[in-house]
Amino acid sequence: MSRLDDVGARDFWRCWICDEPVDPHMSVNDARGPSIDSVATKSATKNRAKSDPAPERLAHRACNTRKGAVTPVIPWPAHLFVVDPAVILMSVDRLQRKGGREIMARCPTQTDADDAAAWLVDRVSRLRPELAVTAQVEAGGGHFLLVLRT
Repeated sequence: MSRLDDVGARDFWRCWICDEPVDPHMSVNDARGPSIDSVATKSATKNRAKSDPAPERLAHRACNTRKGAVTPVIPWPAHLFVVDPAVILMSVDRLQRKGGREIMARCPTQTDADDAAAWLVDRVSRLRPELAVTAQVEAGGGHFLLVLRT
């Protein structure tokens, strides 16, 4: 079994960046084909020992290539009604480094906030499986805050 097969099986053949399925049989040269990405933030790279490699994750070739030019953006799905959404990857990296809590978005109704909270916890569990997070909904000021905690 190849390293790509091992990483793909571990990540359930889903791209860690866009969270879309990756076809294991597609050519690795195709934009939607599989590739292995070394997930490393700037601070993690600086603090990592030279002998300790960056963790590897599965990504589409295009997502991985685009990530080299710009910081990856983990999109909020269109079906969720969130206002002022936080940048997911930056917030999760901060939580992983420092712990605590991050305000992730505002929602107009309790139902919208509950839906967004469930999606966010599920998405973070695939984005950073080693980071245990919970989401809470806090009412205030006529809207509902979505808070992510470690």
